[in-house]
Amino acid sequence: MMNNPVGWFEIYVEDMGRAKAFYEAMLEVALSKLESPVEDEIEMWAFPMAFEQFGASGALVRMPGFSSGANSVLIYFSCADCAVEAARAEKAGGKIFKPKMSIGEYGHIALVTDTEGNMIGLHSMPRA
Repeated sequence: MMNNPVGWFEIYVEDMGRAKAFYEAMLEVALSKLESPVEDEIEMWAFPMAFEQFGASGALVRMPGFSSGANSVLIYFSCADCAVEAARAEKAGGKIFKPKMSIGEYGHIALVTDTEGNMIGLHSMPRA
């Protein structure tokens, strides 16, 4: 495998307005609407993408028959200080599951639950 193993992610949601507001508030970004290949069935809002940079992007997705929460995949968002984003997540209606904790030489993580019941990870490296 020559590339990073993750090329795209999707977070399934039931209330797109609520989920979009949560992620935009927590990460301080604006999501952009993606055109659906199936009109009126799939709604997608993408996280900012920089194709020439390291990492993967993805989208919030609302699709009939796919409910949110109880997922077994954990996505980590990179941040300068995961405690800051965890606090913003809580302020935006989410819950802190595990506050900022050290993972040794690999930095720090925090785990939060979004407004749709999905658990997500936040990762930061110590500043030099």
